[in-house]
Amino acid sequence: MSEETKEEIKNEKVDEEVTEELTEEALEDIVEEEINELDEAQKLATEWENKFLRVSAEMQNVQRRGNEERLQLVKYRSQDLAKKILSSLDNLERALAVEGLTDDVKKGLEMVQESLISALKEEGVEEVSYESFDHNLHMAVQTVPADDEHPADSIVQVFQKGYQLHERLLRPAMVVVAQ
Repeated sequence: MSEETKEEIKNEKVDEEVTEELTEEALEDIVEEEINELDEAQKLATEWENKFLRVSAEMQNVQRRGNEERLQLVKYRSQDLAKKILSSLDNLERALAVEGLTDDVKKGLEMVQESLISALKEEGVEEVSYESFDHNLHMAVQTVPADDEHPADSIVQVFQKGYQLHERLLRPAMVVVAQ
C-alpha cells in the first residue's frame, strides 16, 4: 500500500470518528432539548393543577359559606318581627299592672300575653337571665351602692326586660345594678 492510500484510510477513520462524535453530540442536544421541553410542560401542568385545586377549594368555601348564611337566615328569620312584638308585650305587662281592672279584662290580657310569649318561645325568643350583671345582656341605667342584700354586680331592679333570639341579643334588659 502506498503512503497515500494509508493516509486516505487514516483520514477516513478519523472522519468516521468525528461523524460519530458529532452524531452523539447532536443526539445529546436533541435529547436535552426534549427533556427541557418535557420539564417545562410538567411545570405548566403542575401550575394548572395548582390553579385548579385553588379554584376548586374556593368553590367549596363559597358553597359552605352560602349554606352557613342560609342556615343563619332561617335561624334568625323572625328577628325583626320579634323586636316589633316586644313593645306590645311590654304594653300588655304595663296594662296588667294597672289597678282597678276587672277580673275578666285582666284574664283576657293575661291570655294574650301568654299567647305572645308562647309564640315568641316557639321561634327561639327567650328572656335574658338576671342572675348577675352581664354587659352583653344588660344595660345599666342606674347604679346603687352594694350592701348585704345586693352584692356588687348584682341586679337590684329590672326596668325593662331583655330578650334574645337563640344566642343573639334582640334587646338588652334595662336594669339597676349594685356597685
